Amino acid sequence: MKITVETTISAPAGKVWHAYTTPADIKQWNAASDDWHTTAAAVDLRVGGAFSSRMEAKDGSMGFDFAGTYTKVVENQLIEYAFGDRTAQVEFTDTSDGVKISVSFEAETQYPVEQQRQGWQSILNNFKKYVEAK
Repeated sequence: MKITVETTISAPAGKVWHAYTTPADIKQWNAASDDWHTTAAAVDLRVGGAFSSRMEAKDGSMGFDFAGTYTKVVENQLIEYAFGDRTAQVEFTDTSDGVKISVSFEAETQYPVEQQRQGWQSILNNFKKYVEAK
């Protein structure tokens, strides 16, 4: 099952793309809630290139790595990647209100679909807030 989350960011496409694909920026916005943060991020933004990020609870109680391989990259427009046995697609579309980002991913079976949707949407909302304040 595919899940899609989206938002529109009031910023130019180049700024949105840069913030989404730069490790220093990713560490600033990549968290679903204020009690989590990303402590490390790496990006090799090309087909066949790898990415990774380390997300941890701020109290140190838990953490996990999110990593994968880029399968398609069209600058300022599209990123597709594989992570584990799943795939995701991030579309960047210019609109009159800014850049619409749509993230579609294959749901996993361990957590409820709505919980997954809320988590990914929260991360995307943090991204919007970060870029618009930058």
